[in-house]
Amino acid sequence: MNHSPDNSITLAITGASGFQYGWRLLQTLLSAGKRVYLLISDAAFEVAEVETDLALPRNSSELTKWLCNHLQAAEDQLIVNGLGDWNSAVASGSGSPHSMVICPCSSGTLSAVATGAGRNLIHRAADVAIKENHQLILVPREMPLSAIHLEHMLALARLGVTIAPANPGFYHNPESIEDLIDFVVARILGQLKVPQDLLQPWGQ
Repeated sequence: MNHSPDNSITLAITGASGFQYGWRLLQTLLSAGKRVYLLISDAAFEVAEVETDLALPRNSSELTKWLCNHLQAAEDQLIVNGLGDWNSAVASGSGSPHSMVICPCSSGTLSAVATGAGRNLIHRAADVAIKENHQLILVPREMPLSAIHLEHMLALARLGVTIAPANPGFYHNPESIEDLIDFVVARILGQLKVPQDLLQPWGQ
């Protein structure tokens, strides 16, 4: 397993509706051989229970074992950090991955990242990505968007953050909810330059 920051990605799943986007993204990143630092907010666990049939352990070590078994990943490929694990590599610019995705990104997380008012490891990891000029992708799902949301997105976009709303297209003639999820995940993978076969590129 390549443990370099270039082959590693921080994936944060927060409490917006759309846990399935983050879950599918996790699956595809592991299948692509990426090392993933996974952060899940308390609210995201609640959303997962409502939107899926997954029963995710809340303890980080138990969750790591469950995910590695469920997704057939090596234990050194997936690192699950609690939101107060300040010793994690993602909390420091000297060892953090060069890419981070927050998918889905709740409006509260968007606000914390945009204003620098970090309260947990997800916010800190995003702050590190911004200050180190690393790739940061936010996948908001909130709608409608208030002026506050839009101003936060604009502020982050001006800092080089990619704002990629979870808005699936329909030109690929989706036949299932999974097709719509894969559309969004494929677009995220495209931003990460990770090869994917979920969605055929336009015109090909």
